This record gives sequence, structure tokens and C-alpha cells, in this order.
Amino acid sequence: QVQLVESGGGLVQTGGSLRLSCTASGLIFSSYSMAWYRQAPGKQRELVARISSRGSTFYADSVRERFTISRVNAKSTVYLQMNSLKPEDTAVYYCCAMWAATPDYWGQGTQVTVSS
Repeated sequence: QVQLVESGGGLVQTGGSLRLSCTASGLIFSSYSMAWYRQAPGKQRELVARISSRGSTFYADSVRERFTISRVNAKSTVYLQMNSLKPEDTAVYYCCAMWAATPDYWGQGTQVTVSS
């Protein structure tokens, strides 16, 4: 029933920007924290940013001051604005919804590639 669909990935040059979107259906969106994870080849999936149901945010140190997470509950959508992109940001980015401390639902992922 629950579906999370990401969009906005692509290929950009170092220093460029991308905006990822994730639209949810089949759940009470406003009741969930939303997060973005990423996974590069050969590496563990890592938390990038999280936003609570009340709007509090958390960022990984590696992306703080470059990335911004936001949500629009009326659209059941969470965004990740990514600026000043670096090659090390290259990964598949996944949207997730979580009621407690661990993710309950995952999107399919969207590829972000930053060329040097």
C-alpha cells in the first residue's frame, strides 16, 4: 500500500546543484519522520538528512551547510536541496519514512552522479 517515489537525480559537475523530491502515498505523511539516505558502490548505506514530523532537522557532518531537507505535508513530499556538490556525493539516494528510530518504508532510489 505504501509507496515512496523519488525523482530529481542526474549528472552534474562539481559545484553544481540538484533538488531531489520524494512523494509518499498510502500513509499518514504528517505522522512520520522523513529521511534521505545514500549508498555508494561498495559502501554502507548512510543517513544524509532527516526531518521530523514537526520540522526538526538533522544532517550528516559531510553535507551540513550544503544540503537542506524540507517537507510539505500538504503534498506528502520531502525534498533534498543539494548545493556545492562534490564527487564524493555520488551515490544512489533513497527516501524513507520512519515512525520510530528505524526506517519503515523505502523508495526505489535515484542516482546522483557528480563529475570531476
